[in-house]
Amino acid sequence: MKAVALFSGGKDSFLSAMMAGEQGFKIEYGITVVPEEYSMMFHYPNSKMSLYAASLLGFPIRYIKECDYKEYISGICRDGMDMIITGAIASDYQKTRIEKLCYNFRTIVYSPLWRKKQDFIIEQLILRQIKAMIVSVSAEGFTENDLGATIDDEYFLHLKELENKYRINIAGEGGEYETFVYGVGNKKIDIPRGKKLWKNSGGYLILQ
Repeated sequence: MKAVALFSGGKDSFLSAMMAGEQGFKIEYGITVVPEEYSMMFHYPNSKMSLYAASLLGFPIRYIKECDYKEYISGICRDGMDMIITGAIASDYQKTRIEKLCYNFRTIVYSPLWRKKQDFIIEQLILRQIKAMIVSVSAEGFTENDLGATIDDEYFLHLKELENKYRINIAGEGGEYETFVYGVGNKKIDIPRGKKLWKNSGGYLILQ
C-alpha cells in the first residue's frame, strides 16, 4: 500500500509516521507544508528542517507552500495514492479538511493518534525514546527557558504542573507549544540550536 505522511518534523507527525511504519505501511515520502506564520493547520517554526527528522525514519521530504497544499493533496490522491498519514490528535479543523480532499478518490486518511489521551502521546514519546525538543511556546506558564528543552520524564512532570495550574493541553494540542524531533533511540541528528526569539508571552527557537 502506497503511503505518504504529512510531516512537520514535530512529535505528533513523527510518532504517527513511526506507528504507521510499525504496522507495515511503506511511506514513500513525507510532505512538509511550509506555512504562513500563525497558520491554523501547520507548524510554523523550523518547517524547512523537517528533512532531518524524516531521515531518522528513512524517508525523503517534499516541500509545498500552504497555498498549494489542497491542489497537491488532491493531485496525489487522483494519481492513486493509497493512504495519507496525519498526526492529528483532536483538531477537527485539520482532520476534516484533509479527509475532504481525499474522499472522492477513496484515499485512506490514517491518523493513529486521533482522540488518544494526551498523556498517552507524551508517554509514547518517552517509551519509544523519541527526542522531541520544544521550539515554540505561546501559553501562560511557559518561559524562554522552555525553548530547547527535551520532553523526557522530568519535563513531563513540568507539563503536568502547567496543566494543573494553567489548564494547558499537555500534548500542546491547543497550540501551547510545538516541537522538533532530533533523535530516536540511538540515532541522533546534530543540529545547532540557533537563536531564541521572544516577544511578550511567547517565542521561537530557530534551528540552524
